[in-house]
Amino acid sequence: MPPPFHLQPLLDLSKLHLDEAARELGQLISGEQEASRRLAILTQYRDEYQAQFRAAAERGLGPAEWANYSNFLARIDDAIVPAAQAVALTQQRTLAGKQNWVGKQGRVRAFDTLADRHRAMIASQENRAEQKITDEHGARSHANKDAQADLLATLMADKTKFGIAL
Repeated sequence: MPPPFHLQPLLDLSKLHLDEAARELGQLISGEQEASRRLAILTQYRDEYQAQFRAAAERGLGPAEWANYSNFLARIDDAIVPAAQAVALTQQRTLAGKQNWVGKQGRVRAFDTLADRHRAMIASQENRAEQKITDEHGARSHANKDAQADLLATLMADKTKFGIAL
C-alpha cells in the first residue's frame, strides 16, 4: 500500500475555501451588476425627464412648473450620487473578491502540484520495485539455466566416462 499524501487534508480544505471564495465572488459580481443596473435606470430616468423638461421649456413653462421640474431633477440627482457610490463600492468589493479567489486558486494549485509530485514519486518507487523483481526473476532464471547446462554437461561427461548411451 503506497503511503498516503500527508497534505491531502490541506488540499481538500483549500479546495473547499476556493469553492466558498467562488460562491462569494459570484454574489459580489451579482451585487455589482444589480447596483450598476439601478444606477443605469436612475440615469436613464433622469435623462428622459431632462428631455421632457427641455421640451416643456421650449413650449413655455410657468415658474411653478419650472420649479417642479427643477426640484424633481435635483431629487433624481440626489438619488444618483449614492447609487454611483454604491457601484464604486461594489466594484471595490468585487475586485477584492477576485483577488481572494485568485489567492485561494494559487493555494489549491500549489497543493495539487505537491500531490502530483507525491503520486509521481510513488509511481517511480513502484516501477523501481517492479524492475527489481523482474531483474531478480531474470537473474534466477539465468542462474537456473546455467545450473541446468552445468548439470547436462556433467551428465554428458559422466556418460562418456562410464560408456552410457542416452
